[in-house]
Amino acid sequence: MRRTLLLALAVGLTACADQQPKRETGPVDNMPLSLIPQPAQLQRTPGRFRLDATATITVTPGDTAAKHVAAQLQSWVRQARGITLAIVEGKPKSGGISLATSAAIKGREAYTLDVDGKGVRIAANDETGLFYGAVTYWQLLTDPAAQGGVPGVHIVDAPRFEWRGLMLDSSRHFQSVSEIEHLLDQMAMHKLNTFHWHLTDDQGWRLQIDKYPKLTETGACRKAIGPDVALTGGEDKPYCGFYTQDEAKQIVAYAAERHITVVPEIEMPGHAQAAVASYPKLGNGKKLAVSGDWGVNTALFNTDDATFVVMQDVLDEVMAIFPSTYIHVGGDEAAKDEWEHSKAVQAKMKSLGITDEEKMQGWFVARIGDYLDKHGRRLIGWDEILDGKVPATATVMSWRGTRGAIKAANAGHDVVMAPSPTLYLDQLQSTLPDEPPGRPSGQTLKTLYDFEPVPSDIAPDKADHVLGEQVTLFTEYQPNWYRIQHAIFPRIAAVAERTWSPKADWNSFIARLPAQMSRYRAAGIVPADSVYAVAIATEAAADDKARVTLSTQSGYGTIRYTTDGSAPTAQSTAYSAPFDVALPTTVRANAFAGGFGLAGPRDRAIDAKSLLHRSSDELDTCGDKLVLRLEAANAVDGVRPVYKVDIMNTCWVWKGVRLDGRYGVDVTVDRLPYNYALWKDTAGIVSRKARSAAGEIEVHQDTCDGPKLSTIPLAPAKDGRATLQGILPKREGTHDLCFVVTGKPGPKLWVIGDIQLR
Repeated sequence: MRRTLLLALAVGLTACADQQPKRETGPVDNMPLSLIPQPAQLQRTPGRFRLDATATITVTPGDTAAKHVAAQLQSWVRQARGITLAIVEGKPKSGGISLATSAAIKGREAYTLDVDGKGVRIAANDETGLFYGAVTYWQLLTDPAAQGGVPGVHIVDAPRFEWRGLMLDSSRHFQSVSEIEHLLDQMAMHKLNTFHWHLTDDQGWRLQIDKYPKLTETGACRKAIGPDVALTGGEDKPYCGFYTQDEAKQIVAYAAERHITVVPEIEMPGHAQAAVASYPKLGNGKKLAVSGDWGVNTALFNTDDATFVVMQDVLDEVMAIFPSTYIHVGGDEAAKDEWEHSKAVQAKMKSLGITDEEKMQGWFVARIGDYLDKHGRRLIGWDEILDGKVPATATVMSWRGTRGAIKAANAGHDVVMAPSPTLYLDQLQSTLPDEPPGRPSGQTLKTLYDFEPVPSDIAPDKADHVLGEQVTLFTEYQPNWYRIQHAIFPRIAAVAERTWSPKADWNSFIARLPAQMSRYRAAGIVPADSVYAVAIATEAAADDKARVTLSTQSGYGTIRYTTDGSAPTAQSTAYSAPFDVALPTTVRANAFAGGFGLAGPRDRAIDAKSLLHRSSDELDTCGDKLVLRLEAANAVDGVRPVYKVDIMNTCWVWKGVRLDGRYGVDVTVDRLPYNYALWKDTAGIVSRKARSAAGEIEVHQDTCDGPKLSTIPLAPAKDGRATLQGILPKREGTHDLCFVVTGKPGPKLWVIGDIQLR
């Protein structure tokens, strides 16, 4: 039904647009426009409107919605152009901007926008549509193509999906109110309309609940571990933070001004350790600490009636703060160990005729859903809620791939697409060595952009149950606003286009993105430039030379490079194929389009020593159980090193090493806290027999079970960062070298930072 509505809406908007004043005739400027998301319909028309300080924003007398949006547009123009346009009531005047609501334009969030030599006209059925029309005009105004005035356009626009969202986890790491408001500003300028706020988890309860003050007195603080020590100032200082109800209301109001709905998430029955640490009676009665471990902790809410009273009281206060239709109750990764061993839970299951713990979770969620239904709200949860009976009105957020969404939609439930790893922003965007810590699964900007929100396995008559999609940022590895920006921008632009625009066009999107990157920087945002950045790969060549290969993710623009140490420019040598350089040389490179650099230049110093060196980023892991890029707690020369490691299999492979005789080997190691709750996956941790308490690094030839070439004791590292030395026996030819750490990870973890052959 929703798609039929959009089709009718487009036809209706076109008919309405035909009633606009007669358009100009003459030549049309076809210079590409950098609008993101791309409007549903865009036609280039004659004319060009140059804005100056004499222009006004005109609204119809008594049109409060138009007047409200006019004030917002006035602020944006002042920031972009340094001029303050007067807002006047009356009939539209030539040479200005007019905003008007019109019942002739059907559909919430829809609008029309016309620009010609006489001015700008924005019309919509409601304030939200006017707001999005104003956003589109602001994008035109800040487009490089508009330096001589905004070119003529006729835009008829409406979104493809009603749920266009972003989830932010404030439980693992806490963000300030001003940082969240900055994020909401950017969501609005991308026409995203849903802010899913993850407020509770094992690692922190972040929302003040008046009736249960210990939820924040106890649940909002945890022991600082690893890199968090740098945030608190010492291991003896806990990591704390929560939002007062007034602060949460401030964020809700700020979002509403930008036509964004805040959907709060209160996790249940799992991811409950912060709550249970605050009130042990909510769990199995045992006293716990707020978790400092990432992963799947096993604390669960119990199923007593008294616990439901507490949860209902909490939801009462949540609903008083958040007016959203939806309340998110989590439901994911609820380890059932405690329920399996609880006589009380087992007795309750028997009395209810429930045969297993998964169905018991369904009963738990359904009871909460019924409570929300009675209060005029709707339950939304992660796709595990499908494992039991849930209310027919429940909406499913599919994170374990798309399987849950397909099952839910075909069963008649509304769904929101949020599959991991594709739409998870804690997944790193590239293999560049300057990527921050996180999950190196290779989810590039194109991977996200190419995701189709409506899987083909959903029956055609059920496809309208797909409300839309959202990107999700869990923040184990985003401890500050800088890291959050890197994770979100520019990927927010990709999800905006895929949820708004009716058609995907990657080549067009990547060409429109540079202007958007400039808008980010003007707004004080530091976006990731991974999609345009140049990767520099080297290998040994004949006659004391190295072969250099340059590449970018997108292939957009022209790669240009220098070998004399100077910064690359639009006039530097264009890269066409791998090339050889004499040693030593420093290669610097960037991609260019339209005479401008698309990213920060990257460089690499190349000499004989560097060709026999690999960082952990340049090594392969020996599998893909749970690979992470982790940072050290302590800085080295002012920077905390970052290490790639499979935390379930401490093993690295240097592929294709050209050996020619006997080599010394220097291995830099470090010792990190092993703060991971792996639940049943603990059984998959690889353990290797160690000869000593500290363990060793073993170097094997060709495979990790191949001939052992060297054993390097870890004891000299003294449980910290050090460079250890070993000897490799004489070998000839090209071989893989496998470096394994003996022993078993936990409670600390040995990692390899760098390997240097001598």
